[in-house]
Amino acid sequence: MNLAPPERGSVIRYAYLWADEHRRGREEAQKDRPALVLALSVRTSDDRTEVLVLAITHTPPTRQTEAVALPPQVKRRLKLDDDASWIVTTEANAFIWPGPDIRPIPNRAHLGVVYGKIPEDLLQAVARSFLANRKRQQTKFVPRSG
Repeated sequence: MNLAPPERGSVIRYAYLWADEHRRGREEAQKDRPALVLALSVRTSDDRTEVLVLAITHTPPTRQTEAVALPPQVKRRLKLDDDASWIVTTEANAFIWPGPDIRPIPNRAHLGVVYGKIPEDLLQAVARSFLANRKRQQTKFVPRSG
């Protein structure tokens, strides 16, 4: 796919590989899911865009500091399901855009990979949670490509 990189705060369809799956030697994700684009950076050596994404899951966090709730009104705007969801802030996948693990959104008229964007205040809350977990050395990174 030849796609322009998404904006920071975009929610994309992505084959997210959990850190514990990666640690066990898996290379492929078990399922595709929405994932939040937390950060993008352009590598000066080859002018390619690296993307950092966080998983969105229906599984409630064990501790409140491990995730940020995705508000129902945001889920509706993104046209996600009605079940409670959280953005996990204790791990991330990093990959070179577009990468082999992005997926078209099913059951949509267009074949895009971006559901939409979350509000800036929610994005800032997610970033703060992620950085706090990183400072406590409670984040795991899974490199997916590049």
